[in-house]
Amino acid sequence: MLITPNSNKMFFLFILFFSALISISANSWLGCWIGLEINLLSFIPLMSSPNNLLNSETSLKYFLTQAIASINFLFAILLNLLLMNYYNNFFLIIINSAMLMKMGSIPFHFWFPNIMEGLSWINCFILMTWQKITPMILMSYCLNLDYLYLIMIFNVLVGAISSFNQTSLRKLMAFSSINNLGWMISAMIISENLWFTYFIFYSIFTFISCFLFYIINTFYINQLFFFNMNFLIKISIMINFLSLGGLPPFLGFFPKWLIINYLLNNNFIIISFIFIMSSLILLFVYIRIIYSSLMFFSFKLKWFKIFMKNNYLVLIYFFNFISLLGMIISTFFF
Repeated sequence: MLITPNSNKMFFLFILFFSALISISANSWLGCWIGLEINLLSFIPLMSSPNNLLNSETSLKYFLTQAIASINFLFAILLNLLLMNYYNNFFLIIINSAMLMKMGSIPFHFWFPNIMEGLSWINCFILMTWQKITPMILMSYCLNLDYLYLIMIFNVLVGAISSFNQTSLRKLMAFSSINNLGWMISAMIISENLWFTYFIFYSIFTFISCFLFYIINTFYINQLFFFNMNFLIKISIMINFLSLGGLPPFLGFFPKWLIINYLLNNNFIIISFIFIMSSLILLFVYIRIIYSSLMFFSFKLKWFKIFMKNNYLVLIYFFNFISLLGMIISTFFF
């Protein structure tokens, strides 16, 4: 269900956006913590929907995990105050772990696919993109590199391998998000500009996916096989999945190319090899879905037809056009 334009939802959405800005622009750790708490309490009302059977369960799970992460963060802040701003490894690991838990990263990722399963597509999009901005930027203030190298390798591996045997598209997108989180952490370690570039591209592709699935009201892979969809919509899903996986001709490869380029230039050969292999595994999973849904195109159901507004379709085709030609255009600016 799309976020309906009623005053309550709009109010909480407004607070959700501004709470992230509070955290990012705060000049003390306590201000960052307050921003995170406001963010948490504004997202929970957005989750609630009369059509959602898992409503109370997802809200409670999300609240508990985020509250535990906030407690750890607050504990680290107070510890830092007591030790008079002495930034040792223990303090850095606690803060990094609290932020990783907020984002749904390895090894604190178990809540993430479960909560995604109980959300609408629009809320899934917010959880996969906007909710990662604040923890990422707070984490960039105090990076423990040895710890994060390990985390980002496990992120890309677990995100790719867990995508196997998933029947739910929302869980598939959740594990894809975990995989991309590994790339984002490596981009953040390299530079904030590179992280911002990667994040913008990832958000665009996630938006197109969630938007397409919202329009055709699809939540499971087998629904893609049997729907009498517009063939161009199936092509759009295919292009977007390949772009999200990072296949070279598509625009999704561009930010990954920048990260791989940096890793190879700085002799992180093993890490870059693991990253590329995990992308291949994810592409295999995506292609398996796409292949099946395209093969089933001949199977037509007379009683089921999707009617769609033309302005939606124009928007989707515009994004596909960018995804197809973007890589060619981006080479001129590289």
